[in-house]
Amino acid sequence: MNGSRAGALARAMDYFDRGGFVADLARRVAIPSASQEPERAPALVAYLAEEWQPWLVERGYSVTLHDNPVAGYGPFLIGRRLEDAARPTVLTYGHGDVIRGQDEQWSNGRSPWRLSVEGERFYGRGTADNKGQHSINLAAIDAVLDERGRLGFNSTILIEMGEETGSPGLAEFCRRHRETLAADLLLASDGPRIEPARATVFGGTRGTINFSLTLDCREGAHHSGNWGGLLANPGIVLAHALAAIADRRGQIAVPEWRPASLSNSVRMALADAQVDGGADGPAIDRDWGEASLTPAERVFGWNSFEVLAFRTGNPERPVNAIPPSAVAHCQLRFVVGTDPDDILPALRRHLDRHGFRQVTLAPAKEPMMRATRLDPDNPWARWAARSIAGTTGQPPALLPNLGGSLPNDVFAELIGMPTIWVPHSYAACSQHAPDEHLLVPIAREGLGIMTGLFWDLGEAGTPLARHEGETP
Repeated sequence: MNGSRAGALARAMDYFDRGGFVADLARRVAIPSASQEPERAPALVAYLAEEWQPWLVERGYSVTLHDNPVAGYGPFLIGRRLEDAARPTVLTYGHGDVIRGQDEQWSNGRSPWRLSVEGERFYGRGTADNKGQHSINLAAIDAVLDERGRLGFNSTILIEMGEETGSPGLAEFCRRHRETLAADLLLASDGPRIEPARATVFGGTRGTINFSLTLDCREGAHHSGNWGGLLANPGIVLAHALAAIADRRGQIAVPEWRPASLSNSVRMALADAQVDGGADGPAIDRDWGEASLTPAERVFGWNSFEVLAFRTGNPERPVNAIPPSAVAHCQLRFVVGTDPDDILPALRRHLDRHGFRQVTLAPAKEPMMRATRLDPDNPWARWAARSIAGTTGQPPALLPNLGGSLPNDVFAELIGMPTIWVPHSYAACSQHAPDEHLLVPIAREGLGIMTGLFWDLGEAGTPLARHEGETP
């Protein structure tokens, strides 16, 4: 049985159009696999053992379930289908855990654990992040199997259940199972397209590190009439410390946080990229960020500093008193080329040089995610772009990395493989918020795109890096 690419695409579209995708996604959304809530631990196991293990076994995969090496966190699933050692091995990753349901905040009677189809939207927790996205990818694999009778490549599936808590244990798990997970390519989906109507490929992610700045001036608040002009106000002092980190348009002032110039390949890849969150997305502030860069270059090629929260005194019940302390919770998103181990030491040196030795700097409890990048000229990136253009008739946006963060360093560096991500969501999907949704047109087109990619992996002409003894 050989079949054809067109036949595989027709099977995928028929599955979607006849309601197969929505039925499968509804069943998966109904599993309340919120990894941030310890009482949901049984649902984390059920998502793998009851939903995906039998599905994969039926399609010729050997499947193993594994406890997390970090106690108290969600398990892992590895599925393997080995066809021919001379063909590429492809690792496909997804996460089946979701954030808290926020049940009472959903609109119009919706529930996070019940899929609602309204116009061109699938509503439900995990539809965009990430159940809907890996459901699309595995449905595409199914379409290829049905049409060709085989994949034409070796497939490894990894699903984790702790990404929404920072992927605890993922690095150690992949270290222990490195040989099992070794592949020529990671092909996965998460995050948003650069704009809803344009297919997107990204080869890595920005890194992220969260930290706090705290200034404790004294014990207790003191009357502003009696002491105003005599006691330093920690809110004012900390505001000036923040202003020393970034200027009034958000341009970073810490020298070590400013990347080297963008490479020509990155600039060329971003030359026609237009960031667009869709009709529900916010308008871009054109005069914010690094003045010499385009909006796309600012988010995909540069670092960004954010103040996530700032507190001094009691904002809910302000009183006429000078507060004793102030705290700012901050974040740096950073690209390859920024030394991750020097981010906080560099900030400490910068604050000290500007006279803010009294400000305390402390890392947040969330783990740092490291930056990764696949050059847009990489053969796998170009191969993926050609495949997608062959399916959609239009070239995709080819980004060196996503603006957000994922545990991609585990695949790109720890295991060691090129990484290709093809997102099936968009920036205004309400990810991590009430009314999370997946756009129906993107999901349908994404299913076709992934079917084409998986079909082409079974054809000649793929960059067979590992078997040639080099990285593509």
